[in-house]
Amino acid sequence: MSGQPAEPTIDTHVILRDGEKILLSQRGGPYGYRRWHLPSGKLDQGETLTAGAARELFEETGVHADPDRLRLLHVVHHRQEDNSERIGFFFEATEWEGTPVNKEPAKCLALQWFTDHDLPEDIIEYPAAGLHGCLDRSGTLTQHGWQ
Repeated sequence: MSGQPAEPTIDTHVILRDGEKILLSQRGGPYGYRRWHLPSGKLDQGETLTAGAARELFEETGVHADPDRLRLLHVVHHRQEDNSERIGFFFEATEWEGTPVNKEPAKCLALQWFTDHDLPEDIIEYPAAGLHGCLDRSGTLTQHGWQ
């Protein structure tokens, strides 16, 4: 080991629930084009995890969720192909206001509800690891992409 401190990107992901349904968005940008993922994004400097999750959810879908009502379900420590690292915090929102709309059409092709037992197969691997960790309740941490 080199003893260098890790510099991971911190991400928030939100599982927006309506009963058994979960909202997914279809990527329109170069990373994961046409594949599914959760409303998510990078945490801003000086922002709490729950505030960042609620902000990203609103920016992408127009849905308001109270940061204090988001429930942390899972954490993923992800290593990308270029060896950069990300730590993703996966929150669940069961209480929210608004109707989801695609507020980022340049980055998102579609928003769609899926039942938690009939998810699409082409979810991007990193968010899929967190989503399945949440649904399987197999623990609170997944280490994804590590050899």
